[in-house]
Amino acid sequence: MGNFTLLFRVVPPHVHIVHRDFHPGNILSSNFKNFIDISDFGLSKLIATNPNNPEKKNIFGVLPYIAPEVLSGEEYTKAADVYSFGIIAYEMVTGFPPYPDIPHDKDLAMKICNGSRPKIPFHIPKLITRMIMRCWDARVTYRPTSEELKNELWKYYFDYNDYLNEGKNKDPEIVIQIKKAEEFSANQESTNTTTTTTPTPLNYQTHPQAIYTSRLLNYSKLPKSKNEENFEKELEELTESMSLLIRI
Repeated sequence: MGNFTLLFRVVPPHVHIVHRDFHPGNILSSNFKNFIDISDFGLSKLIATNPNNPEKKNIFGVLPYIAPEVLSGEEYTKAADVYSFGIIAYEMVTGFPPYPDIPHDKDLAMKICNGSRPKIPFHIPKLITRMIMRCWDARVTYRPTSEELKNELWKYYFDYNDYLNEGKNKDPEIVIQIKKAEEFSANQESTNTTTTTTPTPLNYQTHPQAIYTSRLLNYSKLPKSKNEENFEKELEELTESMSLLIRI
């Protein structure tokens, strides 16, 4: 939880800057125990500057981390950086890079615009799953702001530290969910000692055309971004269940 929270040195709300190339290759830390820094602001810019610039539609970055609306030709906004953060968060909690086993080409860009997202394992804490899915929402205005993400992650961080340091009588929900995830992982390790059918971060195969370095990505005639059929229903159910837990 600590690493996940400390990633967010949020840009103040009144500073209207977008990064535009946010992926793990631009995240720096000496030991991943202290604050993590975001680097490489070569593509960053102030929002709404040079609106008539003919080059503004050029897309440069790492395909799996680029928001679908940007791929389909819309202007880059803060919400697009939030989408990128959601992909990075997925990678941090699962240990898998996004889409490692398929080519990172126009076909993948098409799938992302049509709502395809990495599959989040069911044992990941639901609070974290919901947060990541909100970042991935094709409805840009439904995504959380960076300020909202910062507040949510700090809350989980403090709840977890309070549990470790004070031993409260009642565990906060994030602690309960982390315990369940740890129990699941322990059970998986004990039952998979003689099989390799379950992929792990140490043995997945990376497709030779899965490219995780920044490059020019000008794909033409991509569809307008949308969510997959069950995405919004699943996100709504997660939100309702979290609201119920808070009331309880």
